[in-house]
Amino acid sequence: MKKIIVVTSSPRQNGNSEILARKFAEGALSAGNEVKTVAVRDIGLKFCTGCMYCNSHDKCVLNDGMNALYESFQHADVLVFATPVYYYAVCGQLKTLLDRLNPLYVRENKFKDVYLLATAAEDDEHAMDGAVKDIQGWIDCFDGVKLKGVIRGIGVTEKGEINDTAFPEKAYEMGKNV
Repeated sequence: MKKIIVVTSSPRQNGNSEILARKFAEGALSAGNEVKTVAVRDIGLKFCTGCMYCNSHDKCVLNDGMNALYESFQHADVLVFATPVYYYAVCGQLKTLLDRLNPLYVRENKFKDVYLLATAAEDDEHAMDGAVKDIQGWIDCFDGVKLKGVIRGIGVTEKGEINDTAFPEKAYEMGKNV
């Protein structure tokens, strides 16, 4: 059994990337894994101030929902980031969360596998290249961590439109085989 954290960063509840996150989680649960889902919009996330307090303390100086999450991230086997892609990059909510995961940099982390579930209105898979680069840049800060899988959910504009594609089933299977 693996401990998996699925982060959904869409500002839209039940948006396309959140649907992929839910399907990934369902697949992972069906395979007997433990899954915790974190919706960025629900934790009152504040911007990192760059004060580096977290490098010498076990928490962030900011008082929002992040301090309650660091230990779960540290002890997870797998991290999954779901994001809508706006302007060829991860959404601002996910970028802010990645910045706020800075306290993990000085910790002994268990996670080695990271997955990205991205959705965009654009029909070209290369529209996701910036989002993949964003996640890879974060991963590169941690020894031995790899980007294990990416779903590029292209061509979906309207909320829930992803349900009319093969992408939710792909996310389920990816979660099942994590």
